[in-house]
Amino acid sequence: MAVGKLGVVALDCPEPRSLAEFYRSVIGGSLDGDGDWVTLRGDDGVGLAFQRADDWQPPIWPGKERPQQAHVDVEVTDLDVAEKQVLELGARKADYQPGTTFRVFLDPVGHPFCLCAC
Repeated sequence: MAVGKLGVVALDCPEPRSLAEFYRSVIGGSLDGDGDWVTLRGDDGVGLAFQRADDWQPPIWPGKERPQQAHVDVEVTDLDVAEKQVLELGARKADYQPGTTFRVFLDPVGHPFCLCAC
């Protein structure tokens, strides 16, 4: 028996509302909250939250000096189309691309995320 159920996965960032709006443009859903904590909930109830961290420093990926501690995978049907869309939203494509069935990007504040072919 599980102790509980997953509420949200939270990402530290300098501006929670702005980063939440970026991810809403990528995966859809609705936003709740303002200020130091904003939650994005998809139609399926899955949540991604954004928490203000005034001393935020993005991970250096791939690297060990400031390694990623988590990342978001977004499943897409067409990698080329999705890549163009996230770049237009403000993502940056990572220089290092370790695979062919997914692509690594950095969100507007530097969190790594992947577009994955499904």
